Amino acid sequence: MLTFTLPDGSTETVEPLNLLNAGYAGRNQDEVAHHIAELAELGVPAPTTTPAMYPISPYLAQQTDEVHVQHGRTSGEAEWALVILGDTDDDVLLTVACDHTDRELEVHSVAWSKNASPDVLGTGAWRLTDVADRIDDITLKAWVGDTAIQTGSLGDLLAPKYWLDVLRERGLFTRGTILISGTISMHPGVDQFADRWKVEMSDSATGNSLTCEYRTILMPAPIG
Repeated sequence: MLTFTLPDGSTETVEPLNLLNAGYAGRNQDEVAHHIAELAELGVPAPTTTPAMYPISPYLAQQTDEVHVQHGRTSGEAEWALVILGDTDDDVLLTVACDHTDRELEVHSVAWSKNASPDVLGTGAWRLTDVADRIDDITLKAWVGDTAIQTGSLGDLLAPKYWLDVLRERGLFTRGTILISGTISMHPGVDQFADRWKVEMSDSATGNSLTCEYRTILMPAPIG
């Protein structure tokens, strides 16, 4: 069960039933195409269509401060998340998220790489309808260790409304569905591999912010 605290101090609790990770979800799809070409040079297979959406095991939606990993080439991504509580737009929460991804698996399958570690969600949330009129102005920032690695806004990504329509079309607009947005660009030249991640989503209109942060823990070496 996940529990989210709203600005008025009330809470909402929900059991994840569907977890979906959007991919290649930048609003400027020309830039997305350029990014796909860059990833192809690193051996990451191109999607068959963009934007993409990957089903993830629901138990991987977690509110945790520790992520266990099998090796040192894993990293997070600054994202927002939609949490569906009911049947209408009034029943949708917006929170901050970090999609931890196995970069070694990514060259074989993006979907596999995203099922290897949790999607870490914040413990605070806003009702989407409360911020919908200024959604593009909400900022996203991420740090790896003490180094800023991503800076952008929700306006850089496909809007929540786009994904709510997709969920309705696919019969997934139902209580317990969680959709993670896809990520913003990383700063060039920054090493994305470290043992601590933090993501912050801020609303300048209210001064409110939501955060999630965690450290990675390397598992023992396997036997056999």
